[in-house]
Amino acid sequence: VVWVSLAVGFAFLLSAWRGPEDAELFAAGYVLELALSVDNLFIFILVFAHFGIPPHLQHRVLFWGILGAMAMRAVFIIAGIAAVDSFALLLPLFGAFLLFTGLKMAFSHDESEGKGVDENFVVRMTKKFLPVTNRLHGEAFVAREDGRRVFTPLFVVLIVIESTDLLFAIDSIPAVLGILPTDMAIEEKRFIAFTSNIFAIMGLRSMYFAISGFMHLFRFLKPALAFILVFIGLKMILPWVATLGQAAGQAAAWVPAFLMHEGKVHIPTSASLAIIGVILTSAVALSVALPKRK
Repeated sequence: VVWVSLAVGFAFLLSAWRGPEDAELFAAGYVLELALSVDNLFIFILVFAHFGIPPHLQHRVLFWGILGAMAMRAVFIIAGIAAVDSFALLLPLFGAFLLFTGLKMAFSHDESEGKGVDENFVVRMTKKFLPVTNRLHGEAFVAREDGRRVFTPLFVVLIVIESTDLLFAIDSIPAVLGILPTDMAIEEKRFIAFTSNIFAIMGLRSMYFAISGFMHLFRFLKPALAFILVFIGLKMILPWVATLGQAAGQAAAWVPAFLMHEGKVHIPTSASLAIIGVILTSAVALSVALPKRK
């Protein structure tokens, strides 16, 4: 409640400081990142369970994992926005990637996620190149056994969570870039993308312990996220397709008039925020009404 209230308060502050458009962009990015983060928590629960990490030690792993995630997001956002600003073709390519990711997510099975943690590439490489023990040593990431330094399962879990977040950022950063207007100044893009990501990540540890006991309420979250990623992917691709058509002398007659603004395809931020909000609300409502059978 505290972390979400801080994000809401920041959105109101942003509205008074930089205008309602920036506040809407922040809200859309924050809600999207928060929803994607919840989906990521499924993996965290499975990894903690597999390695037998007790709740009081999970706090420590998530604390350092979130700090690492913040640093990675900053690098990804700066590099991603600079790349899109320099190479306009990257935007529809990101859109195609999100379209593919959304369709892949729609047809994936929850039961297959998290299985074979020991076969995970990161786990195998960690155990191959570092001396790893199967025993926990309290909150320590590194300990001594028989006179030699070894890395504890807590360290392995931290590496798995960081690598999972790295893969998660590959999806989420293009998604938040897809919400931002293409004609927006690069400094404003960085500001909105970074703040929406940071506010979503900062509350991730608290959210994990708040909802880990009733994850069944998010049965339909994955299809909802798949639909949202497809929507954002199309949002990034449509302007490029329309521009190609106009360059070839063909008017974009297939594009509805309400999506056109000054001769370009434009989906208002308020519409994007409304679509994301309605889809996520519907997913939670359906999950509560039709809970998953045990």
